Amino acid sequence: MSEKKEPSVWDGFKAFLMRGNVVDLAVAVVIGAAFTNIVNAVVRGLINPLVGAIGTKNLDNYSSCLSDNCQGDQGIRLLWGSVLGATLSFVITAAVVYFLMVLPMAKYLARMEARRKAKEGTHEVIEVTELEVLKEIRDALVAQRGSGHNEQ
Repeated sequence: MSEKKEPSVWDGFKAFLMRGNVVDLAVAVVIGAAFTNIVNAVVRGLINPLVGAIGTKNLDNYSSCLSDNCQGDQGIRLLWGSVLGATLSFVITAAVVYFLMVLPMAKYLARMEARRKAKEGTHEVIEVTELEVLKEIRDALVAQRGSGHNEQ
């Protein structure tokens, strides 16, 4: 009796790394990290100055004090400007990803699918037409044979 050898941990790890989705995930993380720099530049270069026209250029300066005295380290300070800045950064990132990546890709894929369906639709019509013609030819041959046998 030969025993079936179990794959080693190393073989399993290599198989895991060689899967396509692991490589795709790694590429997505690297591209995402690079894209973060672009988004941060947009926030620092465009959004913060626009907000600065209304108030301060640095959203981190916006805060509220929950206690009577918020001098230095004393008191309870809510840093809602930091939350607002992070939220704006997230919304801008999501908008840029959607409008510059997801939406164009979805439109491209929809166009390709429409072309494929149109091509298949044309092909199906031709096949149906050819099938109908072949049926007519068959019926005509059967009719000729039938009439030929009757005359003999």
